[in-house]
Amino acid sequence: MENIVLPPKKNMLYRLGKHPLLIPYNRLFILVSLINLHIIYKSIFEWNWFDSDGIEINTIAQVVLINFTVGILVRQQYIINLLFSIATSIPTSWPLFVRRIAGKVYHFGGIHSSSTSMGTLWYFIFVGSLYYHYKHNLPGVNLTIIIVTSIILILLCIIIIMALPNIRSKYHNHFEITHRLGGWTVLILFWVQMVLFLNIENKSVSIFTSVNFWILFTVTISVIIPWLHLKKVNIDINRPSNHVALTSFDYGVTPFAGSSTALSTNPLLEWHSFANVPSPGKNGFRLTISRAGDWTGKFISEKPQKIWVKGIPTAGVGNIDKLFKKVIWVATGSGIGPCLPHLLLNETPSVLVWSTRDPNKTYGSKLVNEIKSVQPNAVIWDTDTKGKPDLVKIAYKAFCDHNAEAIICISNQKLTEKVVHSMEAIGIPAYGAIWDS
Repeated sequence: MENIVLPPKKNMLYRLGKHPLLIPYNRLFILVSLINLHIIYKSIFEWNWFDSDGIEINTIAQVVLINFTVGILVRQQYIINLLFSIATSIPTSWPLFVRRIAGKVYHFGGIHSSSTSMGTLWYFIFVGSLYYHYKHNLPGVNLTIIIVTSIILILLCIIIIMALPNIRSKYHNHFEITHRLGGWTVLILFWVQMVLFLNIENKSVSIFTSVNFWILFTVTISVIIPWLHLKKVNIDINRPSNHVALTSFDYGVTPFAGSSTALSTNPLLEWHSFANVPSPGKNGFRLTISRAGDWTGKFISEKPQKIWVKGIPTAGVGNIDKLFKKVIWVATGSGIGPCLPHLLLNETPSVLVWSTRDPNKTYGSKLVNEIKSVQPNAVIWDTDTKGKPDLVKIAYKAFCDHNAEAIICISNQKLTEKVVHSMEAIGIPAYGAIWDS
């Protein structure tokens, strides 16, 4: 590795655009935020905030719902699959600069986080307007509405706080619970709030004539759809070591390569997604689950015979390999799981760089030999005997040696960000997961 020399970084302006703080996820967050802030700025001068007829309150309510609707729909499984389908439909004959931009499709989470954050900001304004109307005895507001909207605002603030990156990573289980249970409660209270407003405005008006009803109806259906696929299925677990469980499923339709399945032992509290590994020419699929926390540790130790699954197979970052003529897969440890389906199918020519503890001992010789059979040029680095490698240099060497077009890294957050940023800084298209849950 000492002999591997990286080329000089691109100019300062280019590197600025590739800075981790300006990844497409954050750019989308900033764009949506600026649009909302512009509307707020214009509304200060153009809206009558203290309209006694409550016209502006209704407008604010619609802006709130539109923001939350965009934020929720962009994380809906069918929408995610559609976004990936559109992005990866670009043929490899197109210019690389177009394809490398399309490969950033998985950054859509920036729209989710920004829209819901801005929706919460607008809800602050909405509740403030209600308090003003209530204090000055203006029509359209009563004490019940004040109480319900205040509870919603408190819950939204808790959800936003628990979703902050540092808090989310430190208290992930609490984040999951507040996001799920808090989100459901807010959705129910939004329905209560709408009915309360309709009753005050005009009891003779049908709820079905309200625009807010149809917006809220769309959001509710979006939230319910994954739960219509809830089922408890049989699972076969092979544990080659105390560190990893190789699980097998054989139910329903075999998922497509590059998708993930959500698993749970307690459907109401927590869900964990893992990459599906379908075997070419065989029914069913596998998951590679490593010991990386309380839930996975308990799963590996107890080896349950049944597990809950929900929703549909959902596309992940690995799907973007379709955009390139050849890619380098960089994985550490159980990061091999999301790479496996692409390596086995070999629809996109690729070379694997895999750094892991004794691969045969940890994952079993059968799996390692299966990888080697489809990846004769793979670089499999045993950290037990060689220590930790410089994956940036190894990935760059593999990229050059095999004339690849892009690098896809599946590892922990710190290493993924290091590999992706280092490659992008020297002009190589690089991709890795976004830790936004």
